[in-house]
Amino acid sequence: MSEERSGEWVREERLAAVIARAAGAVVLRWYGQGVHVQWKGKGDPVTEADQEANTLIVDAIRREFPDDGVLAEESADDGTRLGRDRLWLVDPLDGTREFVDRNGEFVVMVALAAAGRPVAGAVFHPVSGTLLRARQGAGTWAEDAAGVRRLRVSDRTELGTLRLLVSRSHRSAKIDAVRSALGLTQEAPCGSVGLKMARLAQGTADLYVHFGGGTKEWDLAAPEILIREAGGRLTDVAGAPIPYNREDVRTPPAFVASNGTRHDEILERLAGIR
Repeated sequence: MSEERSGEWVREERLAAVIARAAGAVVLRWYGQGVHVQWKGKGDPVTEADQEANTLIVDAIRREFPDDGVLAEESADDGTRLGRDRLWLVDPLDGTREFVDRNGEFVVMVALAAAGRPVAGAVFHPVSGTLLRARQGAGTWAEDAAGVRRLRVSDRTELGTLRLLVSRSHRSAKIDAVRSALGLTQEAPCGSVGLKMARLAQGTADLYVHFGGGTKEWDLAAPEILIREAGGRLTDVAGAPIPYNREDVRTPPAFVASNGTRHDEILERLAGIR
């Protein structure tokens, strides 16, 4: 299947893909040789891999789009981005804990938001070499050793058959309540938020419910454009879109990503839990 390359955001999607791959190579090099772990806060590790990949991505964006704002996890936020319509959101190593644990479940994420909505982005899984990229109106695409292919979320519609993604390292105590409210029987542990969203976009899972808080704008921007362009939905638990480029970079503490077929009903059923 060939991809139509016309339309907006082509250059931005291409840059996101190229620098996500390049940063992934940096991360994979550190993965092979070992890192020193520091702690930014309780349960919030950072390594040399995070920092070097962050620098590579931010420098590349500023060379290519010097007038755009940048919000990156390992860079100081000076607030100048708030007056700009276009904002790049960077998570150089989503799943640092998984990286340190050496289970392979981490990704690099780069996205562009315009007027507060993600319009282009890429998620790269260094261990498998799989790149997922998307731009507004052009679909979500995967690139790896198997070639290039367009992705669609699953078409499962029966609530009881939906495959629920849960965190491998910090499974929320509310997950059992979620399963009960929705009648779910299938649960799949997975590492980083970005990797969970990639599985949704690829159609190998159907639902992710996050109640734990702690996520920032750079955690959701690239995943949102991937899921949206693959036909799924990502909203807060009230059904509202995730806001971007706010002074407070924390995202809503609870959100739901799904294949979209029963999204509104899922939100209604979860109202008592939240």
